[in-house]
Amino acid sequence: MIYKDFQGLKLSALGMGAMRLPVINGEDSRIDEKAAADMVKYAMEHGVNYYDTAWGYHDGNSELVMGRALGGYPRESYYLADKFPGYDLSNMTKVESIFEKQLEKCGVSYFDFYLFHNVCEMNIDAYLDPRYGIFDYLLKQKKAGRIRHLGFSAHGSCEVMKRFLEAYGKDMEFCQIQLNYLDWRFQNAKAKVELLNQYHIPVWVMEPLRGGKLASLAPEDETRLKELRPQEEIPAWAFRFLQSIPNVVVTLSGMSNREQLQDNLRTYEEEKPLNVQEMETLMAIADEMVGKIALPCTACHYCVSHCPQGLDIPTLLALYNEHCFTEGGFIAPMAMMAIPEEKRPSACIGCRSCEAVCPQQIKISEAMADFAKKLNA
Repeated sequence: MIYKDFQGLKLSALGMGAMRLPVINGEDSRIDEKAAADMVKYAMEHGVNYYDTAWGYHDGNSELVMGRALGGYPRESYYLADKFPGYDLSNMTKVESIFEKQLEKCGVSYFDFYLFHNVCEMNIDAYLDPRYGIFDYLLKQKKAGRIRHLGFSAHGSCEVMKRFLEAYGKDMEFCQIQLNYLDWRFQNAKAKVELLNQYHIPVWVMEPLRGGKLASLAPEDETRLKELRPQEEIPAWAFRFLQSIPNVVVTLSGMSNREQLQDNLRTYEEEKPLNVQEMETLMAIADEMVGKIALPCTACHYCVSHCPQGLDIPTLLALYNEHCFTEGGFIAPMAMMAIPEEKRPSACIGCRSCEAVCPQQIKISEAMADFAKKLNA
């Protein structure tokens, strides 16, 4: 196992995420506890010492199962991460009761790592609102030793992350972002990494395989990669990409079975960062994957000045591209919650004034209608 230095600690470069544990009969809330415990045992035996859970994973059962699975090991032998569930605005007044319950569910007296969960457009104002006292409470728990390291995770835009960092950056020790070779450009993850570098905040990675989309590729793309590294498995390329980015400390993988765990452990026996040719090939494949689905908006904003509804069309098209590529998911609907109803895709009147000035000749009105339909489906 590769280990990374973090404030005097040696953290396994591969961490076990507990969002996609094995389940019974496909029911997300019914974790196969025996299989999950077996995975934890195997991970511990093979050097994994970082485990990540959260309040909402597996309908609230992830913390319980991980607490029991890790409870048989000396507390100092593993690092446990949990998060305050600010993705649900109704939780904002409950930071103390939720934190105490999380410690109880996990069967621990402290968390090694604790995060503001999912800083995004929908909750940034609430996270920054001193009336809720979330930051003050968590900082108090850190000073009391019940949180050893405080950080945040983010699915929001770079601008949202900037707001959060301007307020709390000096007290943030790490940040967890969605980072993979597809989102390096598609979700502008590169800019997020650069922003964190400016604040000297190390990067934790979630969604390294993009929910499994990068575990297998089109046959012609797999052939291109095999020509460069004949012995490298396709999922390993996603991890090798991350090993090529300075400042990445822990990469979390939500493994659902022992086979996935074993494959990832083999990848993390040694670092094999990509050379220039390999990186260029991987980026080309990512661009082609996105290009097959995404509309080619360059955010020139010509359309905005011609929209009688005053819609932020480039932002809406970026969210539409994300929603189409992911075939649903939570990111676009979550971001939409922060946009006034009169500025959402459904507000488009189909006048096509925007299309008359679009250099890319995108059929914007059709995209807005389709987006509105997808969001209401």
